[in-house]
Amino acid sequence: MNDAMNRLQALQKQMYALQYALNLIDYDAQTVAPSEGYAGRGEALEVLSASQYALIADPALPALLESARQGELTPQQAAELAELQKQYDQLSRIPAAEYAAFAKLTNQAQNAWEKAKAASDFSLFAPWLGQIVAARRRFAAYFDPQKAPYDVWLDQFEKGLSMAQCDEFFAQLKRTIQPLVRRIVTEGKAPAAAFLQNTWPLEAQRRLSAYLMGLLGLDPGHCQLGESEHPFTNELYKGDVRITTHYHENDLASSMYSVIHEGGHALYELHIADRLAYTCLSGGATMGLHESQSRLYENYLGRSLPFIRCIWPELTRLFPAQLAGVSAEQFYKAVNQCRPSLIRTEADEVTYCLHVMVRYELEKRLLSGSLAVADLPAAWNDQMKELLGVEVPCDAQGVLQDIHWACGDLGYFPSYALGTAYGAQIMAKMRSELDVDALLEAGQFATINAWLEDRIWQYGKEKSPAWLLQNACGAPFDPHYYTDYLVEKYSKIYEL
Repeated sequence: MNDAMNRLQALQKQMYALQYALNLIDYDAQTVAPSEGYAGRGEALEVLSASQYALIADPALPALLESARQGELTPQQAAELAELQKQYDQLSRIPAAEYAAFAKLTNQAQNAWEKAKAASDFSLFAPWLGQIVAARRRFAAYFDPQKAPYDVWLDQFEKGLSMAQCDEFFAQLKRTIQPLVRRIVTEGKAPAAAFLQNTWPLEAQRRLSAYLMGLLGLDPGHCQLGESEHPFTNELYKGDVRITTHYHENDLASSMYSVIHEGGHALYELHIADRLAYTCLSGGATMGLHESQSRLYENYLGRSLPFIRCIWPELTRLFPAQLAGVSAEQFYKAVNQCRPSLIRTEADEVTYCLHVMVRYELEKRLLSGSLAVADLPAAWNDQMKELLGVEVPCDAQGVLQDIHWACGDLGYFPSYALGTAYGAQIMAKMRSELDVDALLEAGQFATINAWLEDRIWQYGKEKSPAWLLQNACGAPFDPHYYTDYLVEKYSKIYEL
């Protein structure tokens, strides 16, 4: 190994250490940190982000990368150099002070968001969101002044993604989803689901979460479950991944499927190849690929009848009174009911992507400047009425329900829809090679996990999303797998 490559490996270790600290602070902030301690946390984040910037945007880095390219490289080393070059090209265009200040800003914004959501008052969060939108527009201009700001950010979360592609993708989904929803509402035989409107003791829900993690193959020695306002996954490194959920006494499905969703994220991170540890290639390939795994576990596996049959003995043991007289088949239909609703994270499979479309349309307008932050709640409510036919009663159940904008993640939401569609295609290929239903009913997740590790997880950021999809599915991306899946599944549930 040449000297330049040795120096770059040391640099990546430093980058890893700083990111570890930043991630740990973030996890602490969203789980156990006192709400009024955000000021000190913000100062620490600003300093650490400045150190991170100095490493990646170092003017000496391009020459070091070029020197490393002169030696003989393994495919992994070549990928590391490409990733470091990409990070340098992007980050070096942002003024150092602005980069560090943004970390402090989003910390303050997350605290403001929590308070605004608790009070159901968007005005408490609006000033912070205004600053975030302005910063994201500035940063986009630094990255590529010739591109529309939203195109820049879509590409950050999913390489190569653009508004033109999203417009086409979402239009394709709408052509199937909206007529299917109308048929379900007007013609469908609704499943019995009244039993879900019950009291589900929180302690029993926590025991169910621990059981589900064990079933999925999440080793407590490497994956911890916490509680937060908004469920999330935080990967410190491949040997330490933190996930969270939230518990509502009147809603079992919310925590249950949050654990399975975040568990899908965690499994991906925990199975990245050891050789990529402490390098810039560790972590999921893109947010779309990451969401394909979380949505695959949550829906294609977790909402299937064989899975419900597998966990039914444990469910009835933990909730004997609530599930008295209920069958596994009835529970399956109930947790798969299609009902246009307010909350994205609790949306059914059919309407879920309509929730994403609401956010996509609003983000486009925010970053183009055609929608003022102050007008966002009214625009949100209009979009929810247009796409889902529901009236939004308050900010907490509307524009304030997601934390993503407080984190600065404008452009992230389309990844959920794209990942959902990726997941359907991956699932179809897996079913052609494995008896998935038999494995699920027997609780044998090891075989399923091994299949995904072989095709996707092990590669981290080493390979592109297109390569990974081709490797997993043997074909390029095709959203028809997703729409066909929805039509087939829900036509059966609603007897259409």
